[in-house]
Amino acid sequence: MIEDDDRIRLSLVLALEDEGYAARGAESAEEGLTAQRSEPADVVLVDLMLPGMDGFECIRELRRDADLPIVVVSARDDTHDIVAALEAGADDYLVKPVAVKELTARLRALRRRARTSARSGTASGPTSVVFGDLEIVPAGGEVRLRGEPVALTHTEFRLLCELANHPGQVMSRQQLLQRVWEYDFGDERLVDVHVGRLRQKIEDDSRAPRHLVTVRGMGYKLQR
Repeated sequence: MIEDDDRIRLSLVLALEDEGYAARGAESAEEGLTAQRSEPADVVLVDLMLPGMDGFECIRELRRDADLPIVVVSARDDTHDIVAALEAGADDYLVKPVAVKELTARLRALRRRARTSARSGTASGPTSVVFGDLEIVPAGGEVRLRGEPVALTHTEFRLLCELANHPGQVMSRQQLLQRVWEYDFGDERLVDVHVGRLRQKIEDDSRAPRHLVTVRGMGYKLQR
């Protein structure tokens, strides 16, 4: 938990320990990054308003180091801040004050998704799905664009595979939240931002996508 407010940091660390987690806190991005690099955690919680390096840059540094679940826990609830944090590489965003039960439910879903993605690489007989110059190998955990590997986060990969499992079928944001994030409720901006990040990686022109398209008023679909 990277949080500069001593009271919030301590209360959340203690609450997570009460829920069975091994938790530790850091009061700055620099301290948190040093701790993460020396003793990696499974999930990192990050505040945005930090002394020195801010939360956005902290997220980018964490994402450069590893593909691990990152959750923003911040008092900033402006749409611009939420989108910017997700675009920096966060997987989820919670606005303070945070209900511990909601936080732990999100953490359990993140861990399940990470384990599922890890297991996918051990599956036998990978079968590829091709959408034009885009090739997806769900069992191998691989995505290739014109034969070149594409680096995706766990969440981006799960989102792409979910859409690939229903080629040409429109999936609503709520359906994707349930199937990819495993949330029965949540902010649909999570879906929009991750779709935008995916387009930047798999489309020649993310502003005029050929494969991952929007169906206005309905949702998204992946087409050949």
